[in-house]
This record gives sequence, structure tokens and C-alpha cells, in this order.
Amino acid sequence: MSRVNMRGRAIWGVLAVLVLLAVAGGVGYGWMDYQRFVHGPLAVTEQTPSVDVGKGSNLRDVVGMLRDAHVTQTGPLYWRVLAEQLHVAGRLHAGEYALTVGMTPGDLLLNMAAGKVLQRNFTIVDGWSFKELRQALAKADKLRQDGAQLDDAALMAKIGATGESPEGRFLPETYAYVKGDSDLDILRRAHVAMTKMLDTLWPQRDQDLPLATPYDALILASIVEKETGRADERARIAGVFVRRLQSHMLLQTDPTVIYGMGDAYAGNIHKSDLTTDTPYNTYTRPGLPPTPIAMPGKPAIEAALHPATGTELYFVAKGDGTHVFSSTLDEHNRNVACYQLKRCQ
Repeated sequence: MSRVNMRGRAIWGVLAVLVLLAVAGGVGYGWMDYQRFVHGPLAVTEQTPSVDVGKGSNLRDVVGMLRDAHVTQTGPLYWRVLAEQLHVAGRLHAGEYALTVGMTPGDLLLNMAAGKVLQRNFTIVDGWSFKELRQALAKADKLRQDGAQLDDAALMAKIGATGESPEGRFLPETYAYVKGDSDLDILRRAHVAMTKMLDTLWPQRDQDLPLATPYDALILASIVEKETGRADERARIAGVFVRRLQSHMLLQTDPTVIYGMGDAYAGNIHKSDLTTDTPYNTYTRPGLPPTPIAMPGKPAIEAALHPATGTELYFVAKGDGTHVFSSTLDEHNRNVACYQLKRCQ
């Protein structure tokens, strides 16, 4: 064999080795790059809290959205390989998915395969009026506003409660929802929750209460809710109102007067307001008002159904969030002079 041939073969051998090394290096680099993609976090920022996957979208569409949002710079190939590796290829569900700091591509793919869509929370606050509830619903993020243009009567009909006054009918609680849910969905759930709670608690009530129906209990609970936020006072205040009802005394509670004033209330209640008759003025009308005046929470409802026993018929706010209670009018007048008129003796 000539030296030329031997030299040629040697050169080709070297080239072959170099090619193999290059291929091996490329494969090695590709594998390392893929591993960096798999284990590295997505570039999530406050401007990209979620990705919204529409119906009919495929993985390429999802990757395109993520790239447009600068959440990833990686093309569809690595995403497709990872989806196959995780056995989720072709199983991704439409919906809105949370993007959280530290989340990896695999985390997102597994969430999409499980349909683990982003949930938001809406809280009905104890003591809200129905007007305040509607205002809060109108501001809820990603909540469809199907009831925003309905009046109260039409809205109640839409949730299956035709003819009911809406005030007090919705249980203060936190309700989870997803994109696509509507304000009516939350109201429907809160209405059902309040109905179930009353159905459960009403049969367990104390005997001989001056309350004829669960709705009466709801009305009384709403007054208790507005009078105090203190757990240690709810049953005691409920006891005062129960004894006043049993004795056929006027309830004389300011929150009902304020509710009856509606938009005329500007932050202060005057003596003339106490003598101006409305259906909710418990200084001019006996018994309970015609409807609740707020959304009472479970503790207020339980207080109305299990009021504290005793002889107290009056209470006065002390100005620090607590009240002072009394059993006689003379004692009550002294408390009024002390805590409201600042004429303590």
C-alpha cells in the first residue's frame, strides 16, 4: 500500500474521529441544554401571573403564548420532548393556569394535564349590606358580570330565589372561583350556603324564643352583627333584644335606623332621625324590622338562636368597641351620660 493511500486513510480516520467527537459533543451539549430547560424556572414576573389556554389550543400554541410573554425563550421541541417524557402529550386542558415564581416547565405541563386551573377567592364580609356585596362583586378580578345590570328582584329570580328580599340571604364566607364563573354563580352558592346553615341551626335553637321563623332569626342576627364585632358580646346583646321583644319593648337600635335612612345617612345619626318613621326605625315601630339589615355570619346567627340569659335590657357603646350593660332605665341613663355625654359622676 502506498504512502499516499495510508496518509489518506489516516486523514479520513482523523476526520471520522473528529466528526464523532463533534456529534458526541453536540449530543452532550444538547442534553445539558435540555436538562437546564427541564430544571430551570420559568421567567415569571408580576406582569405574567397566568397563562390563558383557549379551547382547541395545542402545545405549540401554548409555547407561543409563553414566548410572547417572555416567560420562556425555548422553542416547541424541548416542550414536546418534556410532554412525552411526562406522559402528558395530548392531554393538556384549556383554562387559566397560574404562573408562580420558581415554577418549572414540568410543573406547568402537569398542572395543565390535571386541569389544575387558577382559582381566585371572593370573600363576603360579615356585616356587609347587599348593596356593598354587589359593589364588591363588580370589582372582582376575572369574574363574569352576568347580574350587574339586573335589579335586585331580577337577580334573585336568576339565582332561583324569586320573591325573596336579598338582604341577609348570603352567607359571609370565602368562595373560590375560576375564570368563566359569574357573579351569579357566587351569589347562588352563598344563598344555598345560608339556607343550609339556617336549616341546620334553627332546629337547635333555644326554646321560648320570640322568633317565629328562621327568617326572624336572620333578622335578629343581622342586628347583632351590626351592633358588635366582639365574640364575647354577641350572645349578651342578643339576650337584650330577645328580652325586649318578650317584654313588648321597642328595640331602639341605631343600625336599623341607619339602614332605613339609606343614602341619606352621611355618617352621623341625629335625634330627628330617631323620630322620623321608616319601616326600619325601631324607635318608632315595635318588633323586628321587615328584613335583615346586613349579612350576618354564623357566630351572629348562633347568638340570636342561643342568647345569653339575664335581666339586662339596655347597653351603651363605651367608645372602645365594647359596651356597658344595664338592667334598669336609671342605670342606663347614667351610662348614657357617662359614655356618650362624657358626664361621668
